[in-house]
Amino acid sequence: MKDIINIETISEVHQFLGKSKPKHPLISVYRIGDILKDLEVDNLRYSLGLYQISQKDNCPFTIVNYGRNSYDYQEGTMIFSSPNQVLEYKKFETNKEDKGWTLAFHPDLIRKSELGKKMDSFSFFSYASNEALHLSDEERKTVTEIVEKIEKEFSNNIDAHSQTLIISNLELLLNYCVRFYDRQFYTRTNLNQDIASQFEQLLKDYYKKEKQLEFGIPSVQYCGKAMNMSPKYLSDLLRKETGQSTQDHIHQYIIEKAKNRLLNSKESASEIAYALGFEYPQYFSKIFKKKTTMSPNEFRQSLN
Repeated sequence: MKDIINIETISEVHQFLGKSKPKHPLISVYRIGDILKDLEVDNLRYSLGLYQISQKDNCPFTIVNYGRNSYDYQEGTMIFSSPNQVLEYKKFETNKEDKGWTLAFHPDLIRKSELGKKMDSFSFFSYASNEALHLSDEERKTVTEIVEKIEKEFSNNIDAHSQTLIISNLELLLNYCVRFYDRQFYTRTNLNQDIASQFEQLLKDYYKKEKQLEFGIPSVQYCGKAMNMSPKYLSDLLRKETGQSTQDHIHQYIIEKAKNRLLNSKESASEIAYALGFEYPQYFSKIFKKKTTMSPNEFRQSLN
């Protein structure tokens, strides 16, 4: 297996790409497709200690994320990666010019800001590369203009306002990406329809085969892998379709099964908890009460 190249700073990115010293130590914008095309590299595996946002047109590389599906950039697509994810570039021949860009920034840039506190809410940084954002021409223009403002700001003389303006424009960029992903979920309804039904069938099959007795209650990670999606992407799809996350669906399904057993058997709450895959009955009782406002025993008694 090819060694992973670890790159931790903006300066190391510039050094690896053969670029001049960065204008700002914590953020940079570069045209990585053209740079890598000139470098004799292939099957490049790397881990960045940075956030990376890429918008590509005709990129001469296939991107592989988390060892999952390959993704060939189409015109006007974006992918996002958070620090320490491993990505792989595989080179292929193309005569088309890559007109896209990559924006990379170190976590320290936003660590003390309000944006730093809400980065986890931008779940697309955990999507797999084949779950890219596909932009319309107008959307592509919008995000590119914001990136150009960011680039102009850190390329000019840094003053007391630079940090605030860079971070506010970065947050604006991410908020637009949230909007565009929402549009994509909506306009691709036919492609993603019945995700909730497919997911429910997955849970039914899991319990029908009694996998919970060996592996416990189904995890969000297991469900994502079983449906060939990253966990965050699956959860966001379900939330758009039903208003509930993957975890909410799992718990709701289990509670419905628990209700049936409470009403149709003489098993104790602890026995039902173990049968449903819970390692600790107390955790089962906690989830049950959260969903129904009653403990398992109170629920049983209320209907007797």
